[in-house]
Amino acid sequence: MLAAMTQRLARSAMRLRFSPALSRCTKGAAAVEFALVGVPFIALLVAIFQATLVFFAGRVLDEITEEASRYIMTGQAQTGGVTQSGFATYLCTGSNTSALVSALFNCSNFMINIQNYANFASASTTTPTLTFNGSGNVSNTWTYNTGNPGDIVVVQVMYQWPIVLGPLGFNLSNLSNGNRLMVSTAVFKNEPY
Repeated sequence: MLAAMTQRLARSAMRLRFSPALSRCTKGAAAVEFALVGVPFIALLVAIFQATLVFFAGRVLDEITEEASRYIMTGQAQTGGVTQSGFATYLCTGSNTSALVSALFNCSNFMINIQNYANFASASTTTPTLTFNGSGNVSNTWTYNTGNPGDIVVVQVMYQWPIVLGPLGFNLSNLSNGNRLMVSTAVFKNEPY
């Protein structure tokens, strides 16, 4: 009886192996196809989302730097005795996009470097090199010199954007600590206030 059953199973298996119906069978094909395509597709979506968020945050940083620079250009910061921390507060709360700024950025992590020059030719807009202490915190000392009427002023607002390492080696970081340094620079001539 066992031998008869084994023979019957062997014949059924041979018929099934060479059956044209087997090649037309699509049960589970969608699951296999999704397994092959799904992981790279989800990785691509994560990479697109992260790149979009970084570029959007960079654009918002440009916008608030431009708005806050006007505060210096018109002499309001100089005549009001605004300090570097006061300017950082204005950067976060004084812009038209302050709700968006507080949603995207931690305002205490802005690094503000403001320098003044006698003419445009001598103005330096190069991004400062960040130095880190043993704890991994930025140890640079930033300049806050808003200048006088008619001076050329360079305002640089920097922010370390945390980067989540993307799948498949996608990485937007440009700092040794894995973050991305975002820099927005405004160059202008102070008005005669």
